[in-house]
Amino acid sequence: MDKRELRDSLERFRLETSGLDGAGLLEYFMKAFPGRTALSSSLSFEDQAVTFMMASIDKKARIFTLDTGRVFPETYELIDRTCMTYGIKIEVFFPDYHKVQEMVREHGINLFYDSVQLRHLCCDVRKIEPLKRALRDTDIWVTGIRRGQASTRASMERIEWDETDQVIKVNPLIDWTEEDLKEFISANGIPYNKLHDKGFPSIGCQPCTRAVKEGEPIRAGRWWWEDPDHRECGLHVRG
Repeated sequence: MDKRELRDSLERFRLETSGLDGAGLLEYFMKAFPGRTALSSSLSFEDQAVTFMMASIDKKARIFTLDTGRVFPETYELIDRTCMTYGIKIEVFFPDYHKVQEMVREHGINLFYDSVQLRHLCCDVRKIEPLKRALRDTDIWVTGIRRGQASTRASMERIEWDETDQVIKVNPLIDWTEEDLKEFISANGIPYNKLHDKGFPSIGCQPCTRAVKEGEPIRAGRWWWEDPDHRECGLHVRG
């Protein structure tokens, strides 16, 4: 199926999967697009739940993560623990070191604090470009997005078309609440990042993530020095 056919099939996919739960939705696309369905995982609660579902369907399910070079040690530990738990292999994509060196040489090591534009540049180099490589041979991009995570995600749908990368984006947890997610993690003994027990509901790069205070939104700890409407890296607000 070429990209035009894929895009034109969006409504059919929505109709054929309308009665399926998250696991059923994943199984539908994994069987319809074997080898071309992939989860981009940040090792969050959400992505760990989706990893459990996909590994339960097929141990060879494609799951990848982006190593920006500035993630927490706990995240690396969880990659190994998850692979051992489910007998899977998580692919790791790194940024182009030439581009990282050029960026740091011109703007400094912690450029993201200086402006929203420079923070977006850092995310582009460390996340967006590696993501494009990871999605190169993919038709179905699976994510752990939930509408309740942030105002920037409130209008996202269960099945969407991503114009930038010309893929179908599938969000099996889109309607899940935080309580739904935690109950699922607990009930299935799913390994999770130890930072979640230290007040980190959302975990990204070390400099750009902090623990949240009681009563703060889930993603208040991401790019905490910026206005809430800007707090996306660009992975899910493109095209």
